[in-house]
Amino acid sequence: MAEDYYQKFKIIFKRERSMAQGLALSLIRFETLTVWEIMIPVIFILNYVKLKHSREIFVQNQMFTKKMALDAALDMKKKDASPETVMAQIQSKTKELVSSVPGGIYSDDIRRQQLREIDLLIDHFSQLLNAEGNDYASLVAYAYQTAADYSSFLEQLKSAENEVMAAARRTLGDQADMATAEKIESITDSMRAAEVKKIFSSNSQPQNAD
Repeated sequence: MAEDYYQKFKIIFKRERSMAQGLALSLIRFETLTVWEIMIPVIFILNYVKLKHSREIFVQNQMFTKKMALDAALDMKKKDASPETVMAQIQSKTKELVSSVPGGIYSDDIRRQQLREIDLLIDHFSQLLNAEGNDYASLVAYAYQTAADYSSFLEQLKSAENEVMAAARRTLGDQADMATAEKIESITDSMRAAEVKKIFSSNSQPQNAD
């Protein structure tokens, strides 16, 4: 049973990282190459490495709350940890980060909103870990049954993510890049809508066993 949970963990993690990578590819693009960058390979390679590094930082940022919640959901299944226990651990870890991140850019305001997002995600990931299926689509279809129910969860998640972004705006003030934040929201909406359509377009959807 523990191995089954871990296989589902890997499926879910792969999907979350794929979503984050999709966002990174849409947001962080090559600028127009100069003739020198085309003619001198080492310059192109250096720029490519820098771009890949930037994208990976973005992916890690996007995965921060998702990975914490997924780890917690797995602990609840494999170690029989209670929701209160895993949330207490997350609260402690994020509280330490508030004081350790320099420049005050990670505020308690951001942290509190992230905890609400994480709490929502733990419930979501727990449902997927309990579902039957060999890929992400089948896990979602089994757990949520209808496009409307899954879309309802995604709307709740969007609201929680927007609250995190609002807290970041309050914390960073004029330093906040709200144009990029709006692009992230728009791209995420499109990706999730496409995913809902793809998952629930099949005529045969698995049904929960009573």
